[in-house]
Amino acid sequence: MNTILTYSQIILALLLTAAVLVQQKGSGLSSAFGGSGAEYSTKRGAEKFFFYATIVLAILFLTLSVLRII
Repeated sequence: MNTILTYSQIILALLLTAAVLVQQKGSGLSSAFGGSGAEYSTKRGAEKFFFYATIVLAILFLTLSVLRII
């Protein structure tokens, strides 16, 4: 059982990393140095999908991490 949790946690870590890297960098550290962070835009299409997928993958990763401790 522990082996299955370990491999699934590795797979989730890779998917979570990919989901974070695929997202656009609209606002970040550049806005702290005078970048254009004043505009407001809503997430649409693939951007919205990757945003929610990142949240779901992070929750699953956290759950597996807690399950491995128990």
